[in-house]
Amino acid sequence: MRLSKIVIVFTLTLVAAAGLWAAEDTDKPNIVIFATGGTIAGSAESQTQAGYDSGQVGVEVLINAVPQLEEIADVTGEQIANVGSQNMNDEVWLKLAKRINELAKSPDVDGMVITHGTDTMEETAYFLNLVVKTDKPVVLTGSMRPSTALSADGPLNIFNAVAVAADPDARGRGVLVVANDSIHGGRAIIKSNTTHVETFLSPKRGLIGLVQYGKTLYFREPYAVHTTQSVFSVEGVDTLPRVDIIYIYEDVPGDLIEAAVKAGAKGIVTAGVGNGNMTDSALQALALAATKGVVCVRSSRVPTGFVGRNVEVDDDEIGLVASYEHNPQKARVLLRLALSKTTDPVKIQEYFAQY
Repeated sequence: MRLSKIVIVFTLTLVAAAGLWAAEDTDKPNIVIFATGGTIAGSAESQTQAGYDSGQVGVEVLINAVPQLEEIADVTGEQIANVGSQNMNDEVWLKLAKRINELAKSPDVDGMVITHGTDTMEETAYFLNLVVKTDKPVVLTGSMRPSTALSADGPLNIFNAVAVAADPDARGRGVLVVANDSIHGGRAIIKSNTTHVETFLSPKRGLIGLVQYGKTLYFREPYAVHTTQSVFSVEGVDTLPRVDIIYIYEDVPGDLIEAAVKAGAKGIVTAGVGNGNMTDSALQALALAATKGVVCVRSSRVPTGFVGRNVEVDDDEIGLVASYEHNPQKARVLLRLALSKTTDPVKIQEYFAQY
């Protein structure tokens, strides 16, 4: 009789343990997808049509198009905006950043994904990399083909982005961008081709890692200050200062820089030739702008390389900032946030070295 009781108790224990193991096996991470529009939410009349309308499909449609997400995460969606990313703006940036920071505090959220158009994704990714206050994974993704296209790249990009956001090893790596099986850092990524699926590159620092059908492989830790260590914040911020980019070319006049100052720019970034260089007339206009309190950053239109300080231009004498690794669009993002802290070009130069 005693032996029978022992067998029964042992059997019940195994059943309970099996139930516990089953519960653990089905305990999936909770991922929130924020949709902002873009090609990934685009629609065309034909599967083989080059032209399409961005931002036509809602977040629930995007999620439902990838039923395999159920295998890796419990996914919910929020529609932040629905625009082509050529129309991305400060209002959406601030709304998105604040909502990420709000939900990141919840123990019921393990990671977040943002669907976004590819045109300005590198700028949004870097902005969020500087103002998001969490170590939880924040991952942007998009597509080069609309949702209605033959061989649309959006569904797999979403699946892989959710997989990275659900991966504990992605924590603390800053804001990431997942596309075409690659994991990029928000600071390093650039769009390199107008139409190709493999448009995104990280030419200066390389990839963070790879993700193939949800399986991740990381090459390195992040570099430069980001997210929780950043001094920049969107808390209580409703507007960002105007910063203009002036493209430099053969025989460029200085009046374009003068016009930006008159229009109210608080900062100017030049997309210079070579090592951030420009014509004498443009440099004179930039120097004059600096004397008026406009913070001026020399960047380069060349896609790779480092814009050095005091190389061919005496930045110390004129009071300019060298962009270092930052291309013009990334330099603009950083300068706008730096101006919320100071207008001192010396301190802002330190930010360009740190971030």
